[in-house]
Amino acid sequence: MEVVFRRWVFSFLIGCWVFISVAFSVESLNGSPKVRGVNLGGWLVVEGWIKPSLFDGIPNGDIIDGTQLQFKSVVFQKYVSTVNGGGAEVTVDRDVPSSWETFRVWRVSATEFQFRSNAGQFLTSDGGGGSVSATAQSPSTKETFFIERFRNRVHIKLLNGSYVQAASENQLTADYLGVPGWDDNAATFEMTIVANILHGDYQLANGYGHDIAKEVLRKHRSSFVTREDFRFLFEHGINTVRIPVGWWIAHDPNPPFPFIGGSLAALDKAFSWALDFNIRCIIDLHAAPGSQNGVEHSASRDGSIDWPNSADYISQSLDVINFLASRYAHHPALLGIELLNEPSAAGVPLDVLVTYYLRGYEVVRKYSSTAYVIFCQRIGNADPIELYQANIGSLNTVVDLHYYNLFDSFFNNTSAPDNIQFIYKSRQPQVQSLNNANGPLVFIGEWVNEWYVNNGSQAEYQDFGKAQLDVYNAASFGWSYWTLKNARKHWDFEWNILNRFLLLEASSNKQIPSNVLLLMLACGCFYFHHVV
Repeated sequence: MEVVFRRWVFSFLIGCWVFISVAFSVESLNGSPKVRGVNLGGWLVVEGWIKPSLFDGIPNGDIIDGTQLQFKSVVFQKYVSTVNGGGAEVTVDRDVPSSWETFRVWRVSATEFQFRSNAGQFLTSDGGGGSVSATAQSPSTKETFFIERFRNRVHIKLLNGSYVQAASENQLTADYLGVPGWDDNAATFEMTIVANILHGDYQLANGYGHDIAKEVLRKHRSSFVTREDFRFLFEHGINTVRIPVGWWIAHDPNPPFPFIGGSLAALDKAFSWALDFNIRCIIDLHAAPGSQNGVEHSASRDGSIDWPNSADYISQSLDVINFLASRYAHHPALLGIELLNEPSAAGVPLDVLVTYYLRGYEVVRKYSSTAYVIFCQRIGNADPIELYQANIGSLNTVVDLHYYNLFDSFFNNTSAPDNIQFIYKSRQPQVQSLNNANGPLVFIGEWVNEWYVNNGSQAEYQDFGKAQLDVYNAASFGWSYWTLKNARKHWDFEWNILNRFLLLEASSNKQIPSNVLLLMLACGCFYFHHVV
């Protein structure tokens, strides 16, 4: 009797251990209790800095949507300026340019453009030889201009053939007589490209035009991420991929202008490859309609942040979440859905974001009670604790933090030891604090083994990577590296692994998969109880 009792107790304890191990870990992650992930950045949402060659063939490629321009009269040696930044007349009277003298481009074709003022209005002319003002709320033919170029000089011409000129320091008009040459005349301006930093889906598609862009993206999507990449990730201990998508995926195969279809078929392939290698997928709404942060990876046309100001844009975003949840909720490779990537703290009010997150959580829960619903922190001046205090959802929720020792002047002159100490002294306490908060799990959804240290050695990069892994491994949900492939080698996960600048050997997927381990334990318990 005593022997039987001991056997029963042993079996019971083993069963409890198995139950606790499963209950307190992220489910079905190839033998690991937490997410060890890699982002598939630059694949289904274009980021030109990740693969610059995508933009090489665009004609007049230095003037694409969102390019910021300034124009200086060669006669008056003054800059074209919008009074009060827009909404009134246009003058040619500034010696030193600033925001009032800077125009954001909306590209119509390789030679036709519209110019948006700092306040949001477009340059316009009635075409009858009158003055040019910055008063149009939306552009059409009267707000469209040809640009003729010769070195750094340009002529600006209306569609009816009239040339814009600096008639006086107080007036820009569209009544130059004849065809101007490239000498110093009233219709000739020096053009300065102030910024050309937006290289996203909008710029690519509108820059090439639909047919060429479709072919460029077909080749990119079929080659940038492949089944062999999933094999590589599996073999190096990665159990999850975070896949950025754009809102237009819900309209595939024929999304609204200028976006190009095909990303949905690629996402389907990713889920199939993930299943082959026991990898789980997080779908991340990286680009929302209207843009949630004004940068290229949210497909912003000109840097504006319009998503939070439009009920239609927010509703469209929820429709996208509904589409993704309904399509993938019961796919065995789905781990979670991230409702929005990197909303701007400066542009997206917290109450708007929380309301959206609450509604998005309910949308996902219509289709799945187990899929993780992930809320990204606001980027900029915002504390992620604000999302824990918002009480968003109660089941399988996660807050996503993005940790970079970059993009802040604080890191500009820091040494390798300084960067490593920052991880332990700043990042680690925050992770520990949020782990202990009563709320969602903690996910370091983006991080990279790169910094502003010049000429860092391999050993220093290894130490920096080790410090980050030491801290981010403690996050209750796990982490995901940015990104799988990148033209900048230290951002490239594959390059880091193959060249041993980032060491992950301690957690290779040579371990026994979790489902096999549980089966072995169950069989052991059965054998011990019924046979021994």
